[in-house]
Amino acid sequence: MTYTDDHLRAILERTKTIAVVGISANPVRPSYYVARYLGLKGYRVIPVNPGLARQTLLGEEVYGNVADIPDDVDMVDIFRRSEAVPPIVDAALARWPDLRTIWMQIGVEHAEASAKAKARGVDVIQNRCPKIEYQRLFNELRMGGFVTGRVSSKL
Repeated sequence: MTYTDDHLRAILERTKTIAVVGISANPVRPSYYVARYLGLKGYRVIPVNPGLARQTLLGEEVYGNVADIPDDVDMVDIFRRSEAVPPIVDAALARWPDLRTIWMQIGVEHAEASAKAKARGVDVIQNRCPKIEYQRLFNELRMGGFVTGRVSSKL
């Protein structure tokens, strides 16, 4: 899939609350550090993991599934295998009629679930990471992918 920078930037700018499905409590796992990074950038991150339900992670209660989340979210970020995506998308679409974005992490794609969400007017991003895209689009990375510590090319 090809996504324009403008499209990805618009999604990241309009998003305020993200449900991260498949988050780990292990700080070296990508699902944890991506969620932590997004929280540090001002997003509210709601963790979803049935094995951690009712615990607190990154300052938020962990929910067993998206249907249990009492608040609205703008984006569902999926850190699960591709074959696990359809029931997550179905639950998210049922829970939030006005959901704006389904985001599937690097290596995660599902054509049928994507088509179902798109038919409901939901933006779907597959095989991408919002942390990487945020860093790239908001000038936190240079071409080699390293953090520069600068937000501008001016001295």
